[in-house]
Amino acid sequence: MTSLNAAEIDALDRAHLWHPYSSLTAPPPAYLVRRARGCLLELDDGRTLIDGMASWWCAIHGYNHPTLNAAISEQLSAMAHVMFGGITHEPAARLAAQLVALTPAPLDKVFLSDSGSVSVEVAIKMALQYWQSQGQPQKRRLLALRGGYHGDTFAAMSVCDPVTGMHHLFAGALAEQLFAPPPTAGFDAPWDPAWLNDIGHQLATHADELAAVILEPIVQGAGGMRFYPPAFLRAVRELCDQHGVLLIADEIATGFGRTGKLFACEWAGISPDILCLGKALTGGYLTLAATLCTTQVAEGICSGSAGVFMHGPTFMGNPLACAVANASIELLLASPWQARIAAIEAQLREELAPCGDFPGVAEVRVLGAIGVVEMKQPVDLATLQAELVARGVWLRPFGRLVYLMPPYVISGEELARITTALGEILAHY
Repeated sequence: MTSLNAAEIDALDRAHLWHPYSSLTAPPPAYLVRRARGCLLELDDGRTLIDGMASWWCAIHGYNHPTLNAAISEQLSAMAHVMFGGITHEPAARLAAQLVALTPAPLDKVFLSDSGSVSVEVAIKMALQYWQSQGQPQKRRLLALRGGYHGDTFAAMSVCDPVTGMHHLFAGALAEQLFAPPPTAGFDAPWDPAWLNDIGHQLATHADELAAVILEPIVQGAGGMRFYPPAFLRAVRELCDQHGVLLIADEIATGFGRTGKLFACEWAGISPDILCLGKALTGGYLTLAATLCTTQVAEGICSGSAGVFMHGPTFMGNPLACAVANASIELLLASPWQARIAAIEAQLREELAPCGDFPGVAEVRVLGAIGVVEMKQPVDLATLQAELVARGVWLRPFGRLVYLMPPYVISGEELARITTALGEILAHY
């Protein structure tokens, strides 16, 4: 096949492709990437950009990693895909075992799907079907935290923040859920019992209709990039137990080391009833997600009138995705990932701190391999991104948030180039 030149690709892109959260009538620039390696994106014109986003938080090992390439190639020579209904295979079985071994006990059942949003849909359906099978079909609402984000499909949208969660346009079409405020303080804040006033009241008042509480543990991602204390998560677990409500933890963004723990729930020493994983699961190679639950939830679902869990994606358990997920997890565990995350955190704290003195900056916050500069006003995405690209940096701000979630293998020099560029630009905002 003859390769297209840059002008031809741009013309086809503008004529036909719709990019995420973008206008077709006034699209922002789409930078043409020809290849990627390590932490670098190589543009068609030969320029290289240091990727501070890890391709929306999933490429934790960087790009074009030989171990992950080999896993894909080896699996491809056997089979790329086979239906999961009535069939199983080694990559899926191995992946399930790895996930059960790594996640907090007693999560021991694994349902595979093909994206983070779908894993949230699966989790919500599990919770609803569990209570239906227990003879309590009225328990069909969810309680979520304000400021949260759980995906772009319909059930997932219904538990995103109704104002800041990017989905207010669909409010009338979504299931009406309940929302409670998260703590207003950050990760290291001392305990304040007032944080539980609202969520405790709602659980006590609505326990008979609540199927589950759903939250992002410790770090609220695309809804605002906020951090909250582990003690709050621990208290919510206790409240759920007290009121007979399941707890769903959405670790799609935080799983596999991003916060400094393998899973963010570990900061609080708790285990949810249902856990959602995605993003970094395959190291950024293929789309794959997993929803884990306890035996109690699984057996409760299957004891109902249906006798089965009513969900089954076509590409569930895709062998290529499972194979590279296994390789990615093994690569992570064999690496000094804790030391790498600690080094990134320390460097981000030091090098982003001066941004806090800029007149346009509201707050700077860092946790693990996450650095956030929150502005007082929304940034102009196209303009800010062009300024970053001119300095050899790739970030994707949104709203008032300019943030970094780099690959874990980023070098100190590469990270410094990102923070330096960011400081030079934001000083003038």
